[in-house]
Amino acid sequence: MTLMDRIHSGRRPSPPRLLIYGTEGIGKSTTAAGAPRPIFIPTEDGLDQIDCASFPLAATLADVELAMQSLLQEEHEFQTVVIDSADWLERLIWDVLCQQYGVSSIEKVDGGYAKGYTHALTHWRRVLDGLNALRNRRGMCVILLAHAKVEKFEDPEHSAYDRYSPRLHKHANALISEWVDAVLFATRKIITKTEDSGFGRDRTIAAGLGKDGGERVLRTVGSPSCVAKNRYNLPAELPLSWAALMQALTDGTPNSEER
Repeated sequence: MTLMDRIHSGRRPSPPRLLIYGTEGIGKSTTAAGAPRPIFIPTEDGLDQIDCASFPLAATLADVELAMQSLLQEEHEFQTVVIDSADWLERLIWDVLCQQYGVSSIEKVDGGYAKGYTHALTHWRRVLDGLNALRNRRGMCVILLAHAKVEKFEDPEHSAYDRYSPRLHKHANALISEWVDAVLFATRKIITKTEDSGFGRDRTIAAGLGKDGGERVLRTVGSPSCVAKNRYNLPAELPLSWAALMQALTDGTPNSEER
């Protein structure tokens, strides 16, 4: 068989790779728990109130890699692997580098000058390779959960402004965001209105909030307020639930009946 005989035409219906990030308590883990037969690899303690299957809490990077290796080599019925969370996993990666170089901070690794963050990418690539193997060889959906941070974005065409992004170092953030099929921001939809506060002044207040503080949504398209992207032609905003996300994936992807 020649290389020309191996050319593939058309779309490849593969399980999605998703990064879902948001503030604490917004419902990231609950959303991931709605995925098909999920198994969590927890790097932080916070699954006690969620009905899901999970490995023991990973205290080291080796624990995370052992869990992925078990899912790859052993028989099981899980269909989704969830890393909860990516930002705590990043700390485990930093711990490995600090031990390797005998220093107390990632900033001091290999003499400093941000070299530690560059070295961390080697470990990140190994983790992503392991997740790719689960996706390609075991047909598993991959979900990375992360907390959100507010960062200042230097826009070359406009003044700098603040926006939400995953709570990861910029090098790891760029690598993971490129690798996944969708970066989704979980937040609350808040409507504001302006009212007269007297003495010729107006004030802006939140209006129409429910008892939980506002409708929970997923932002799927990047904007000045948040980092987001998707390769599925998703609506810019979805309800924060696995069912709503899967329905949008099916509706937004061509050849959805085949998928």
